[in-house]
Amino acid sequence: MTLNIRMATMDDLNRLMEIFDHARHFMKETGNASQWINGYPQRELITNEIASAHCFVCEKNKNIVGTFCFIQGPDPTYQYIEKGKWLNENPYYVIHRIASDGSCKGLFQECLTWCFAHCNNLRIDTHDDNKIMQHLLKKNKFTRCGIIYTNNGTARIAFQKQM
Repeated sequence: MTLNIRMATMDDLNRLMEIFDHARHFMKETGNASQWINGYPQRELITNEIASAHCFVCEKNKNIVGTFCFIQGPDPTYQYIEKGKWLNENPYYVIHRIASDGSCKGLFQECLTWCFAHCNNLRIDTHDDNKIMQHLLKKNKFTRCGIIYTNNGTARIAFQKQM
């Protein structure tokens, strides 16, 4: 499968919010009911991500099936890490808010391939309850580096991989 990955536009916003709704439901069904709560990510946040050119869409047959944010570091929430350390302090990009509508397998892998084509040093974090994401990161040889805290103070498991 080959997805077309492109920068999101404001015209994509409603579809992206549908995908996040689907992702929240999927996470709740798979034992991760506490990661994306209270409507996170909110429309305002995604609007800002689109305006900042951080939000990308994944298209299959011209239909948007997934999304993610790809942001050049440094990420302020990654400044402090406990119970470990980052692999390096080289320039990096961060993947945030990766989500799909569930209609196509392999979306995560395609996103990683695309991201590594743009930067060979990636960081990502996930909730302790998000066993699916942890499995995907381990499968793709990301190293668990420690614990970071989001802006609202909740803990996340931090991972990094440099190609």
